[in-house]
Amino acid sequence: MTVTDHIATDLRFAPVAGHIGADVGGVDLREPLNPEQVQAITDALHRHKVLFFHDQQIDHAQQIAFSRTFGPVTASHPYDDDAPTEFPEILQIDNRNYERKFGVKAASYTNHWHTDVTPLVNPPAVSVLRANEVPDFGGDTSWTNLAAAYNGLPDSLKRLVETLRAEHRFGGRNPIFKADSSYGEKIRKDPLVSEHSVVRVHPVTGERLLFVTPGFTSRIVGYSQRQSDALLNLLFEEVANPAYTVRFRWRAGNIAVWDNRATAHLAPGDINHLDVTRTLFRTTIEGEVPVGVDGRPSVAVSGEQFTGK
Repeated sequence: MTVTDHIATDLRFAPVAGHIGADVGGVDLREPLNPEQVQAITDALHRHKVLFFHDQQIDHAQQIAFSRTFGPVTASHPYDDDAPTEFPEILQIDNRNYERKFGVKAASYTNHWHTDVTPLVNPPAVSVLRANEVPDFGGDTSWTNLAAAYNGLPDSLKRLVETLRAEHRFGGRNPIFKADSSYGEKIRKDPLVSEHSVVRVHPVTGERLLFVTPGFTSRIVGYSQRQSDALLNLLFEEVANPAYTVRFRWRAGNIAVWDNRATAHLAPGDINHLDVTRTLFRTTIEGEVPVGVDGRPSVAVSGEQFTGK
């Protein structure tokens, strides 16, 4: 692979870290994409896992239109009641709102590594995040490559975890939100819980992915809590290995698109004590029901599939 991949559409993809991430050039997302561009961006997303678009001054409608490149766009979030009325697909991520929702100061709905909304039986396939207002310093987001995390395990551990299932629920083992907060009350009244294979198979690339994260994974099914915690701690450490990650500095107009099946990401924890504003807008693409190495699909313990249009 060259330092920068050039294709016939004038798109450019420049890798930015050893295992994950590429900057994208040669495209204006205010304009509709042609079929060649769609194919090139989709192929690059599967290859690089997260793509970074810079200085793209688009609005909500244009973000939703671009998001449809990757499939049906879902509603903003299962527990969101703040989406703009005319754009129900838009999730506003605003650090000023989370203290009201959670009862604690936070920049996002979890400060742990997580793959978006895995308590759903069909977590989103792709997420698109656009920066609107960000601080002059701090507030970066990091992503990690779950295929690299799986490949980093010794063969004996791979064989074990390929046989396991794990429960995913909001907050994982250590929720950031208070149980009596408005967010905690929503989750109590309408819980979303699913069981996924610890190793899922990517439906397009066929890669094996270590599909557990501290933001949502609560326990290994069939293990005692002590046994589960010990094994999850080991796997979480592999997911968070800095060698598999990329860190992105936000500027207004920057957009990140990530394959939510093949990555986990980490919201910032360095601005909670600062008097700053950080506002981003997210859209998500309807996902498939994950399938494990043994061919078994995920199952919903509580909640239905989350579909788009």
